[in-house]
Amino acid sequence: MRAVSANLLALLILSACSCVFYIWSTLDTRLERHKRSVPLSGTESFHPGVSTDLSAKTFRALLAVPAAQRPHLRGRFEVHNLTGERDQAVSVGSRDYHMNVDNKRSAQREGPVKLGSPVEDGIFWGEWLEDLLPVGFTEEYARAWRERARGHRIVQLEPGCGRISNQLATFADGTKACVRYGINADQVQGETLTYYLASLLGITNLPPLILAQLNVDSEQWASVRRRIDSLQWSERAVVSLTEWVSNLTGVVTPAPLRQESNGLHPLLEGLWNRTTGELLELMQWTDLIMLDFLTANFDRLVSNLFSLQWDSRVMERDTNNLLKTPRGDLVFIDNEAGLVHGFRVLNMWEKYHNTVLSSVCVFRKRTTQRVVELHRRRNSRIRLLELYRESEPLSSELGFLSDEHSGVLQDRIDRLYKHILHCKGKYGQL
Repeated sequence: MRAVSANLLALLILSACSCVFYIWSTLDTRLERHKRSVPLSGTESFHPGVSTDLSAKTFRALLAVPAAQRPHLRGRFEVHNLTGERDQAVSVGSRDYHMNVDNKRSAQREGPVKLGSPVEDGIFWGEWLEDLLPVGFTEEYARAWRERARGHRIVQLEPGCGRISNQLATFADGTKACVRYGINADQVQGETLTYYLASLLGITNLPPLILAQLNVDSEQWASVRRRIDSLQWSERAVVSLTEWVSNLTGVVTPAPLRQESNGLHPLLEGLWNRTTGELLELMQWTDLIMLDFLTANFDRLVSNLFSLQWDSRVMERDTNNLLKTPRGDLVFIDNEAGLVHGFRVLNMWEKYHNTVLSSVCVFRKRTTQRVVELHRRRNSRIRLLELYRESEPLSSELGFLSDEHSGVLQDRIDRLYKHILHCKGKYGQL
Protein backbone atom coordinates (compact mmCIF):
# COMPACT_ATOMS: atom_id res chain seq x y z
CA MET A 1 0.00 0.00 0.00
CA ARG A 2 2.86 2.34 0.84
CA ALA A 3 4.48 1.60 -2.49
CA VAL A 4 1.26 2.46 -4.34
CA SER A 5 0.90 5.70 -2.38
CA ALA A 6 4.51 6.63 -3.11
CA ASN A 7 4.01 5.98 -6.82
CA LEU A 8 0.86 8.08 -6.89
CA LEU A 9 2.60 10.91 -5.09
CA ALA A 10 5.52 10.79 -7.52
CA LEU A 11 3.11 10.86 -10.46
CA LEU A 12 1.29 13.87 -9.04
CA ILE A 13 4.55 15.73 -8.50
CA LEU A 14 5.71 14.95 -12.05
CA SER A 15 2.38 16.12 -13.48
CA ALA A 16 2.55 19.32 -11.46
CA CYS A 17 6.07 20.01 -12.70
CA SER A 18 4.94 19.42 -16.29
CA CYS A 19 2.07 21.89 -15.89
CA VAL A 20 4.30 24.54 -14.31
CA PHE A 21 6.94 24.09 -17.03
CA TYR A 22 4.37 24.32 -19.81
CA ILE A 23 2.82 27.47 -18.35
CA TRP A 24 6.26 29.01 -17.86
CA SER A 25 7.31 28.24 -21.43
CA THR A 26 4.13 29.72 -22.91
CA LEU A 27 4.24 32.78 -20.68
CA ASP A 28 7.90 33.33 -21.51
CA THR A 29 7.16 33.16 -25.22
CA ARG A 30 4.18 35.50 -25.04
CA LEU A 31 6.10 38.00 -22.94
CA GLU A 32 8.93 38.01 -25.46
CA ARG A 33 6.46 38.49 -28.32
CA HIS A 34 4.70 41.32 -26.50
CA LYS A 35 7.91 43.23 -25.78
CA ARG A 36 9.23 43.19 -29.32
CA SER A 37 8.16 46.01 -31.55
CA VAL A 38 9.03 44.73 -35.04
CA PRO A 39 6.12 42.78 -36.58
CA LEU A 40 6.60 39.92 -39.00
CA SER A 41 4.51 40.76 -42.02
CA GLY A 42 2.25 37.96 -43.11
CA THR A 43 2.89 35.75 -40.11
CA GLU A 44 -0.76 35.55 -39.11
CA SER A 45 -2.11 34.85 -42.58
CA PHE A 46 0.64 32.65 -44.04
CA HIS A 47 -0.40 29.55 -42.10
CA PRO A 48 -4.09 29.87 -41.21
CA GLY A 49 -5.21 27.64 -38.40
CA VAL A 50 -1.76 27.38 -36.79
CA SER A 51 -1.74 28.83 -33.28
CA THR A 52 0.80 31.55 -32.58
CA ASP A 53 1.64 29.66 -29.39
CA LEU A 54 3.60 27.16 -31.49
CA SER A 55 6.83 28.98 -30.69
CA ALA A 56 7.66 27.26 -27.40
CA LYS A 57 9.51 24.21 -28.70
CA THR A 58 10.55 21.18 -26.76
CA PHE A 59 14.17 21.40 -27.87
CA ARG A 60 14.19 25.03 -26.70
CA ALA A 61 12.86 23.83 -23.37
CA LEU A 62 15.87 21.52 -23.18
CA LEU A 63 18.15 24.54 -23.38
CA ALA A 64 16.48 25.98 -20.29
CA VAL A 65 16.96 22.90 -18.09
CA PRO A 66 20.14 22.38 -16.06
CA ALA A 67 22.16 19.41 -17.29
CA ALA A 68 21.69 17.44 -14.08
CA GLN A 69 17.91 17.44 -14.51
CA ARG A 70 17.71 16.50 -18.19
CA PRO A 71 17.88 12.69 -17.88
CA HIS A 72 14.84 12.72 -15.60
CA LEU A 73 12.86 14.96 -17.95
CA ARG A 74 13.77 13.44 -21.29
CA GLY A 75 10.61 11.38 -21.58
CA ARG A 76 8.36 14.38 -21.15
CA PHE A 77 10.37 16.53 -23.52
CA GLU A 78 9.79 14.16 -26.40
CA VAL A 79 6.01 14.27 -26.09
CA HIS A 80 4.80 17.62 -27.38
CA ASN A 81 7.45 19.55 -29.26
CA LEU A 82 6.04 22.67 -30.91
CA THR A 83 7.15 24.37 -34.05
CA GLY A 84 9.13 27.42 -35.09
CA GLU A 85 10.29 30.33 -32.95
CA ARG A 86 9.01 33.11 -35.17
CA ASP A 87 10.20 35.76 -32.73
CA GLN A 88 13.80 35.00 -33.59
CA ALA A 89 13.34 35.92 -37.24
CA VAL A 90 11.40 39.00 -36.18
CA SER A 91 14.00 40.37 -33.83
CA VAL A 92 16.99 39.72 -36.06
CA GLY A 93 15.23 40.99 -39.15
CA SER A 94 16.16 44.59 -38.38
CA ARG A 95 19.92 44.23 -38.29
CA ASP A 96 22.30 46.18 -40.51
CA TYR A 97 24.18 43.96 -42.92
CA HIS A 98 27.85 44.78 -43.37
CA MET A 99 29.16 42.02 -45.62
CA ASN A 100 31.21 42.80 -48.70
CA VAL A 101 29.28 44.00 -51.74
CA ASP A 102 30.55 43.33 -55.24
CA ASN A 103 28.14 44.64 -57.88
CA LYS A 104 29.68 42.59 -60.69
CA ARG A 105 29.35 39.38 -58.70
CA SER A 106 25.84 40.33 -57.61
CA ALA A 107 24.78 40.69 -61.24
CA GLN A 108 26.28 37.31 -62.12
CA ARG A 109 24.36 35.68 -59.29
CA GLU A 110 20.96 36.71 -60.65
CA GLY A 111 21.10 35.16 -64.10
CA PRO A 112 21.10 31.59 -65.41
CA VAL A 113 24.18 29.40 -65.22
CA LYS A 114 26.52 30.34 -68.06
CA LEU A 115 30.02 29.80 -66.72
CA GLY A 116 30.15 26.03 -66.45
CA SER A 117 28.86 22.96 -64.68
CA PRO A 118 27.53 23.45 -61.13
CA VAL A 119 29.47 20.35 -60.02
CA GLU A 120 33.01 19.27 -60.82
CA ASP A 121 35.30 16.44 -59.76
CA GLY A 122 32.24 14.37 -58.96
CA ILE A 123 31.07 15.84 -55.62
CA PHE A 124 32.28 19.45 -55.43
CA TRP A 125 30.58 22.67 -56.31
CA GLY A 126 32.21 24.22 -59.37
CA GLU A 127 35.23 26.40 -58.73
CA TRP A 128 33.58 29.23 -60.64
CA LEU A 129 30.73 29.10 -58.13
CA GLU A 130 33.14 29.24 -55.20
CA ASP A 131 34.77 32.28 -56.80
CA LEU A 132 31.38 34.00 -56.98
CA LEU A 133 30.58 33.30 -53.33
CA PRO A 134 31.66 36.42 -51.43
CA VAL A 135 33.38 36.16 -48.09
CA GLY A 136 30.71 36.97 -45.53
CA PHE A 137 32.20 38.50 -42.42
CA THR A 138 35.86 38.73 -43.35
CA GLU A 139 38.49 38.14 -40.68
CA GLU A 140 39.65 41.74 -41.08
CA TYR A 141 36.12 43.02 -40.56
CA ALA A 142 35.50 40.68 -37.62
CA ARG A 143 38.78 41.69 -35.95
CA ALA A 144 37.94 45.38 -36.30
CA TRP A 145 34.44 44.83 -34.91
CA ARG A 146 35.77 42.90 -31.93
CA GLU A 147 38.22 45.68 -31.09
CA ARG A 148 35.49 48.32 -31.25
CA ALA A 149 32.97 46.24 -29.28
CA ARG A 150 35.44 45.61 -26.45
CA GLY A 151 35.91 49.35 -26.01
CA HIS A 152 32.33 50.52 -26.52
CA ARG A 153 30.12 51.64 -23.64
CA ILE A 154 26.73 49.88 -23.49
CA VAL A 155 23.92 52.39 -22.96
CA GLN A 156 20.83 50.17 -23.24
CA LEU A 157 19.72 46.58 -22.76
CA GLU A 158 16.33 45.41 -24.02
CA PRO A 159 14.58 42.22 -25.22
CA GLY A 160 15.18 41.22 -28.80
CA CYS A 161 17.62 38.30 -29.00
CA GLY A 162 15.50 35.24 -28.32
CA ARG A 163 14.92 34.21 -24.71
CA ILE A 164 14.45 36.79 -21.98
CA SER A 165 17.81 35.75 -20.54
CA ASN A 166 19.41 37.25 -23.67
CA GLN A 167 19.33 40.97 -24.39
CA LEU A 168 19.82 43.37 -27.29
CA ALA A 169 22.57 45.83 -26.35
CA THR A 170 22.95 49.30 -27.82
CA PHE A 171 26.43 50.81 -27.76
CA ALA A 172 27.15 54.50 -27.28
CA ASP A 173 27.78 54.90 -31.02
CA GLY A 174 24.33 53.47 -31.88
CA THR A 175 25.49 50.04 -33.06
CA LYS A 176 23.97 46.93 -31.49
CA ALA A 177 24.90 43.45 -30.37
CA CYS A 178 23.12 40.41 -28.96
CA VAL A 179 24.18 39.68 -25.39
CA ARG A 180 23.78 36.01 -24.50
CA TYR A 181 23.79 35.40 -20.79
CA GLY A 182 22.67 31.80 -21.13
CA ILE A 183 20.92 29.54 -18.66
CA ASN A 184 24.40 28.20 -17.88
CA ALA A 185 27.91 28.37 -19.33
CA ASP A 186 27.11 25.59 -21.85
CA GLN A 187 25.24 27.93 -24.15
CA VAL A 188 27.81 30.73 -24.06
CA GLN A 189 30.56 28.20 -24.72
CA GLY A 190 28.56 26.63 -27.55
CA GLU A 191 27.96 29.97 -29.24
CA THR A 192 31.58 31.01 -28.87
CA LEU A 193 33.34 27.78 -29.82
CA THR A 194 31.04 27.22 -32.80
CA TYR A 195 32.12 30.64 -34.07
CA TYR A 196 35.80 29.70 -33.85
CA LEU A 197 35.27 26.23 -35.33
CA ALA A 198 33.54 27.86 -38.29
CA SER A 199 36.60 30.11 -38.66
CA LEU A 200 38.85 27.03 -38.76
CA LEU A 201 36.67 25.61 -41.52
CA GLY A 202 36.69 28.84 -43.52
CA ILE A 203 32.93 29.35 -43.04
CA THR A 204 32.31 33.10 -42.75
CA ASN A 205 28.52 33.19 -42.38
CA LEU A 206 28.58 33.79 -38.60
CA PRO A 207 28.50 37.36 -37.26
CA PRO A 208 31.60 38.41 -35.29
CA LEU A 209 31.62 37.63 -31.58
CA ILE A 210 33.39 38.64 -28.38
CA LEU A 211 33.21 37.61 -24.75
CA ALA A 212 32.65 40.15 -21.99
CA GLN A 213 32.58 39.92 -18.21
CA LEU A 214 29.74 41.62 -16.37
CA ASN A 215 31.06 44.36 -14.12
CA VAL A 216 28.60 47.13 -13.28
CA ASP A 217 31.45 49.26 -11.90
CA SER A 218 33.24 49.26 -15.26
CA GLU A 219 32.73 52.02 -17.79
CA GLN A 220 31.34 49.53 -20.33
CA TRP A 221 28.44 48.32 -18.13
CA ALA A 222 27.85 51.19 -15.68
CA SER A 223 25.05 52.80 -17.71
CA VAL A 224 22.94 49.62 -17.60
CA ARG A 225 23.51 48.72 -13.96
CA ARG A 226 19.80 48.88 -13.08
CA ARG A 227 18.83 46.74 -16.04
CA ILE A 228 21.41 44.11 -15.10
CA ASP A 229 20.07 44.07 -11.55
CA SER A 230 16.49 43.61 -12.80
CA LEU A 231 17.61 40.72 -15.01
CA GLN A 232 19.32 39.14 -12.00
CA TRP A 233 22.48 38.57 -13.96
CA SER A 234 25.38 37.43 -11.78
CA GLU A 235 28.24 39.82 -11.26
CA ARG A 236 31.40 38.71 -13.12
CA ALA A 237 29.48 36.28 -15.32
CA VAL A 238 30.97 35.80 -18.78
CA VAL A 239 28.57 36.61 -21.63
CA SER A 240 28.93 36.59 -25.41
CA LEU A 241 28.17 39.55 -27.68
CA THR A 242 27.51 38.99 -31.38
CA GLU A 243 27.06 41.75 -33.93
CA TRP A 244 23.45 42.73 -34.61
CA VAL A 245 22.71 42.75 -38.34
CA SER A 246 19.59 44.12 -40.00
CA ASN A 247 17.66 43.82 -43.24
CA LEU A 248 17.60 40.04 -42.99
CA THR A 249 14.71 37.71 -43.77
CA GLY A 250 13.78 34.14 -42.96
CA VAL A 251 14.93 31.15 -45.01
CA VAL A 252 12.83 28.15 -46.03
CA THR A 253 14.57 24.80 -46.42
CA PRO A 254 15.23 24.23 -50.15
CA ALA A 255 13.34 21.40 -51.82
CA PRO A 256 16.35 19.02 -52.26
CA LEU A 257 16.86 18.98 -48.48
CA ARG A 258 13.27 18.24 -47.50
CA GLN A 259 12.02 14.88 -46.33
CA GLU A 260 10.25 14.03 -49.60
CA SER A 261 13.41 14.58 -51.66
CA ASN A 262 16.17 12.12 -52.49
CA GLY A 263 18.71 14.64 -51.26
CA LEU A 264 21.18 17.11 -52.72
CA HIS A 265 23.56 15.11 -54.91
CA PRO A 266 25.39 15.60 -58.23
CA LEU A 267 22.75 13.73 -60.26
CA LEU A 268 19.84 15.74 -58.87
CA GLU A 269 17.32 16.49 -61.60
CA GLY A 270 17.02 20.22 -62.17
CA LEU A 271 20.35 21.14 -60.60
CA TRP A 272 21.62 22.40 -63.94
CA ASN A 273 18.48 24.50 -64.49
CA ARG A 274 18.88 26.62 -61.37
CA THR A 275 20.08 30.22 -61.40
CA THR A 276 23.55 31.05 -60.16
CA GLY A 277 22.01 32.68 -57.09
CA GLU A 278 20.07 29.53 -56.24
CA LEU A 279 23.21 27.40 -56.58
CA LEU A 280 25.16 29.76 -54.32
CA GLU A 281 22.47 29.48 -51.67
CA LEU A 282 22.56 25.68 -51.90
CA MET A 283 26.34 25.82 -51.51
CA GLN A 284 25.94 27.73 -48.26
CA TRP A 285 23.37 25.18 -47.07
CA THR A 286 25.93 22.41 -47.54
CA ASP A 287 28.42 24.37 -45.41
CA LEU A 288 25.71 24.83 -42.78
CA ILE A 289 24.90 21.11 -42.69
CA MET A 290 28.58 20.20 -42.29
CA LEU A 291 29.00 22.71 -39.45
CA ASP A 292 25.81 21.67 -37.66
CA PHE A 293 26.80 18.02 -37.88
CA LEU A 294 30.23 18.68 -36.39
CA THR A 295 28.78 20.75 -33.54
CA ALA A 296 25.67 18.54 -33.09
CA ASN A 297 23.54 21.70 -33.25
CA PHE A 298 19.96 20.43 -33.00
CA ASP A 299 18.30 23.85 -33.09
CA ARG A 300 18.13 24.37 -36.83
CA LEU A 301 17.37 21.87 -39.62
CA VAL A 302 17.53 18.91 -37.23
CA SER A 303 14.75 20.38 -35.10
CA ASN A 304 12.58 20.76 -38.19
CA LEU A 305 13.14 17.12 -39.07
CA PHE A 306 12.23 16.12 -35.52
CA SER A 307 9.02 18.18 -35.69
CA LEU A 308 7.77 16.40 -38.81
CA GLN A 309 6.17 13.71 -36.68
CA TRP A 310 3.38 16.11 -35.71
CA ASP A 311 3.80 19.02 -38.15
CA SER A 312 3.98 17.92 -41.78
CA ARG A 313 4.43 21.51 -43.00
CA VAL A 314 7.33 22.51 -40.78
CA MET A 315 9.76 22.50 -43.74
CA GLU A 316 7.55 25.05 -45.49
CA ARG A 317 8.23 27.60 -42.76
CA ASP A 318 11.38 29.54 -41.96
CA THR A 319 14.28 27.50 -40.66
CA ASN A 320 15.20 28.28 -37.09
CA ASN A 321 18.29 30.42 -36.46
CA LEU A 322 19.00 30.99 -40.14
CA LEU A 323 18.51 34.28 -42.00
CA LYS A 324 19.31 35.71 -45.41
CA THR A 325 20.50 39.03 -46.78
CA PRO A 326 18.69 40.77 -49.66
CA ARG A 327 21.19 39.33 -52.13
CA GLY A 328 20.93 35.77 -50.83
CA ASP A 329 23.85 35.34 -48.43
CA LEU A 330 22.94 33.14 -45.47
CA VAL A 331 23.69 34.21 -41.89
CA PHE A 332 24.02 31.47 -39.25
CA ILE A 333 22.81 32.91 -35.94
CA ASP A 334 22.23 31.70 -32.38
CA ASN A 335 24.55 28.70 -32.28
CA GLU A 336 24.36 28.15 -28.52
CA ALA A 337 22.90 24.64 -28.96
CA GLY A 338 26.09 23.47 -30.66
CA LEU A 339 29.14 21.67 -29.28
CA VAL A 340 28.83 21.64 -25.47
CA HIS A 341 25.08 21.34 -25.06
CA GLY A 342 24.64 19.54 -28.36
CA PHE A 343 27.15 16.93 -27.23
CA ARG A 344 25.44 16.49 -23.86
CA VAL A 345 22.11 15.55 -25.48
CA LEU A 346 23.64 13.77 -28.47
CA ASN A 347 21.85 10.47 -27.94
CA MET A 348 18.49 12.15 -28.26
CA TRP A 349 19.26 13.81 -31.61
CA GLU A 350 21.90 11.66 -33.30
CA LYS A 351 19.58 9.83 -35.71
CA TYR A 352 18.32 13.18 -36.99
CA HIS A 353 21.88 14.52 -37.40
CA ASN A 354 22.73 11.42 -39.45
CA THR A 355 19.62 11.81 -41.60
CA VAL A 356 20.42 15.44 -42.39
CA LEU A 357 24.05 14.70 -43.23
CA SER A 358 23.12 11.76 -45.46
CA SER A 359 20.92 14.08 -47.52
CA VAL A 360 23.98 15.91 -48.91
CA CYS A 361 26.60 14.63 -51.34
CA VAL A 362 27.81 17.92 -52.84
CA PHE A 363 30.34 19.97 -50.90
CA ARG A 364 32.36 23.14 -51.10
CA LYS A 365 35.89 22.06 -51.94
CA ARG A 366 37.60 24.60 -49.69
CA THR A 367 35.55 23.54 -46.67
CA THR A 368 36.16 19.88 -47.46
CA GLN A 369 39.92 20.40 -47.66
CA ARG A 370 39.92 21.76 -44.11
CA VAL A 371 37.83 18.85 -42.86
CA VAL A 372 40.26 16.42 -44.50
CA GLU A 373 43.21 18.20 -42.87
CA LEU A 374 41.60 18.06 -39.40
CA HIS A 375 40.87 14.37 -39.95
CA ARG A 376 44.38 13.45 -41.07
CA ARG A 377 46.22 15.48 -38.45
CA ARG A 378 43.70 14.61 -35.73
CA ASN A 379 44.46 17.92 -34.04
CA SER A 380 41.04 19.59 -33.94
CA ARG A 381 41.27 20.20 -30.18
CA ILE A 382 44.69 21.86 -30.42
CA ARG A 383 43.78 23.98 -33.45
CA LEU A 384 40.49 25.16 -31.98
CA LEU A 385 42.00 25.90 -28.57
CA GLU A 386 44.89 27.87 -30.10
CA LEU A 387 42.58 30.02 -32.23
CA TYR A 388 40.23 30.56 -29.29
CA ARG A 389 43.02 31.66 -26.94
CA GLU A 390 44.70 33.87 -29.52
CA SER A 391 41.46 35.65 -30.40
CA GLU A 392 39.64 35.87 -27.08
CA PRO A 393 41.19 37.44 -23.94
CA LEU A 394 38.47 35.91 -21.73
CA SER A 395 38.91 32.37 -23.04
CA SER A 396 40.36 31.15 -19.75
CA GLU A 397 37.42 32.63 -17.82
CA LEU A 398 34.81 30.85 -19.91
CA GLY A 399 36.73 27.61 -20.34
CA PHE A 400 37.02 25.13 -23.19
CA LEU A 401 35.72 21.71 -24.21
CA SER A 402 36.28 18.87 -21.81
CA ASP A 403 38.56 16.04 -22.93
CA GLU A 404 35.44 13.94 -23.54
CA HIS A 405 33.80 16.55 -25.73
CA SER A 406 37.06 17.22 -27.59
CA GLY A 407 37.05 13.52 -28.44
CA VAL A 408 33.45 13.75 -29.63
CA LEU A 409 34.38 16.63 -31.94
CA GLN A 410 37.28 14.69 -33.47
CA ASP A 411 35.05 11.65 -33.90
CA ARG A 412 32.47 13.74 -35.75
CA ILE A 413 35.18 15.16 -38.00
CA ASP A 414 36.26 11.60 -38.79
CA ARG A 415 32.66 10.57 -39.53
CA LEU A 416 32.13 13.58 -41.79
CA TYR A 417 35.31 12.62 -43.65
CA LYS A 418 33.98 9.07 -44.11
CA HIS A 419 30.71 10.44 -45.45
CA ILE A 420 32.62 12.52 -47.99
CA LEU A 421 34.50 9.39 -49.04
CA HIS A 422 31.18 7.55 -49.37
CA CYS A 423 29.92 10.28 -51.70
CA LYS A 424 33.17 10.12 -53.65
CA GLY A 425 32.75 6.39 -54.15
CA LYS A 426 29.18 6.85 -55.28
CA TYR A 427 29.46 9.90 -57.51
CA GLY A 428 33.06 10.50 -58.52
CA GLN A 429 36.63 11.18 -57.48
CA LEU A 430 37.54 13.20 -54.38
